[in-house]
Amino acid sequence: MTADTWLGRVGVSRAFMTLIFMTYPATLSVLRSEWHMSATAAGSISTGFQAGFAVSLFGCSWLADRVGARRVFLVSSTLAAVTALAFAAFARSYLSGLVFYTLAAISQGGTYTTAIMLIADRFGPERRGGALGWLIASSSLGSALSLAIAGVTLPHGGYPLTFLVTGCGPLVGLIVAWTALRSEPTVIHQRRADRRFGTEVLKNRSAIRLIVGYIFHSWELLAMWAWTPAFLAASLTLSGASRGGVAASAAYLAASFHVMGLLASSTMGRLSDQLGRRTVLVGLAAISTVCSFALGWLVGWPAAVVVAVGAVYGFAALGDSPVLSTALTESVQPAYLGSALGLRSILGFGAGAVAPLVFGAVLDATNPPGATPAIWGWAYVLLGCGGLIATICAYGLKPASRGTTGGEPTSRR
Repeated sequence: MTADTWLGRVGVSRAFMTLIFMTYPATLSVLRSEWHMSATAAGSISTGFQAGFAVSLFGCSWLADRVGARRVFLVSSTLAAVTALAFAAFARSYLSGLVFYTLAAISQGGTYTTAIMLIADRFGPERRGGALGWLIASSSLGSALSLAIAGVTLPHGGYPLTFLVTGCGPLVGLIVAWTALRSEPTVIHQRRADRRFGTEVLKNRSAIRLIVGYIFHSWELLAMWAWTPAFLAASLTLSGASRGGVAASAAYLAASFHVMGLLASSTMGRLSDQLGRRTVLVGLAAISTVCSFALGWLVGWPAAVVVAVGAVYGFAALGDSPVLSTALTESVQPAYLGSALGLRSILGFGAGAVAPLVFGAVLDATNPPGATPAIWGWAYVLLGCGGLIATICAYGLKPASRGTTGGEPTSRR
């Protein structure tokens, strides 16, 4: 199997795995009413998902350094297929939604950082940005499809049908992953006795800047993903759209933002191969920050303006994801990459888990209870503060730092 064919299959698998990622945000405007949730309670389900994903990423990344990324990826994919179907079958209230959506997230952790590790082993620095860009783009494709599916299924079968259709995605992803990895050797990078995690990662200035930048990138991005469908529904409502079609229309519009993220991921990683990681990171983080500060105040503006700003936002907010991952693979020795990704994940997705909850609390504090929120600006400003810190971290990187992929010998099992 050629490297490009292998990469294509891993990406397709990841796209189907992430089909469940936007299921809850896509149906949030309906679920708040049917499950009788405040904005804070609604945000807590997204928080549960992100927290579960963060813990799972940390554990699976740590484990992948020791037993191999391939093994962890396939086991996690199997669990993801089971829990996604369980969520579709049993999530029918706030409590059951919180429990089963969190379980779905916990099972997914071994399908992300392990994929980064597998790609880092396959592709050198001259192509790695583009390869990881394809991985992130495939995740965006899954999220966009999730929102598009919601737009089709919500008017016909309500949220249960949406849950069912998107819940089948990880099962398909498992089948595709197996075709890509069944004959692959398991690679385990051997660590030298005189090297430690503290020296290789915690005292590595470039790695720490990238990890801190990722934390605040996640704060901004994950809360934006969680709440933007509801924001669009509120914007359409305030502009006089028919109440019955608002949720579906908002899902379609949010899907378009993820399509922009897909385009960004598939191009910005490759652009960073040519221009350097720092240049691309600074530009994208700065644009995303400006959009965070602006978008919430546009809730009552014409839909064309909101969609235009949102499209730029979707492009910039996700475009730096593959670049951040590529830069970290080049800053840390392969034997410690899983542990570094695990640390980055628990902190980044931990911040991303708190952000939707805080966003919802700000909405509750700045709007009258019970009504469709009309003031969204302050909640989005909170996200922009994270984007600003991410921009500063990117600016502090060495301008021409490209890193190397040299490391310790490997064993294949």
